[in-house]
Amino acid sequence: MPDIAPSTPNQPYPAGSLHEWKPLFRWAGAASVLFVLLLITALVLDFLAPPPVHGGAETLEFIAANKANYIAEQILWILPNILPVLVFVALFVALAPGQRSLALMALVFGALPWALILAVPVSSRGSLNLIYLSDRYMAAGTEGRNTYATAAEALIAENNTPAIVGSLSAFGILLMAIAMTKGPGVLFPRWVAWLGVTTGALGVLSEILRHAVPEFYWGYGILLWVWFIATGIALIRLSLERTGSRSAGPASARGFGPRGH
Repeated sequence: MPDIAPSTPNQPYPAGSLHEWKPLFRWAGAASVLFVLLLITALVLDFLAPPPVHGGAETLEFIAANKANYIAEQILWILPNILPVLVFVALFVALAPGQRSLALMALVFGALPWALILAVPVSSRGSLNLIYLSDRYMAAGTEGRNTYATAAEALIAENNTPAIVGSLSAFGILLMAIAMTKGPGVLFPRWVAWLGVTTGALGVLSEILRHAVPEFYWGYGILLWVWFIATGIALIRLSLERTGSRSAGPASARGFGPRGH
């Protein structure tokens, strides 16, 4: 593992400390932007054919009539959640030299919830498990459909689970952004760091009050996507900096310094 000895906030990182991580920054940056694009695609599909959020029978009948669209939407809501894990790992590597403890806590709170969402059988807008229930529901007779409708209701009720996990992720963004504000200005523009502070703070509040004050959540959702795109671009630029294997100073400062404040 490369040397990641601490550095002061106004000095470049130790010689070669980040050079070997450039491929990680590049792929994580691309993953961050791709994450947002995939979720926007899912949102478009949701607007074209919004699934019911209540009623087991209504949901199963909707899926039967819109199966291809529903499957695509659920995959786009769930599968991209692995991408933020890569983003948080890259941010940890970049920020650990100066803020090791804070960056590690941000990694745990920020990355783990996204990975856990993959294990949750719902996406907050439905579930892939409902597709099987829909097939069985449509094939069953009138009297046998109640069983599948009840099972669907149970899955629909679990759609609140991602909101709980999301509050932890927002806290991770807040911690990572605070680490950005304390790190060297040659790494990330200061406006990206403060955007992350705002996004994380609003995100924690919005996830907790998601169903009570849904307007907050829409604002947080937009800020979240903006932060991921801005962070992705910053990581890509960091991977392109001419740090070389022995110096991470002047070239990095030219690339990020003036725009980082």
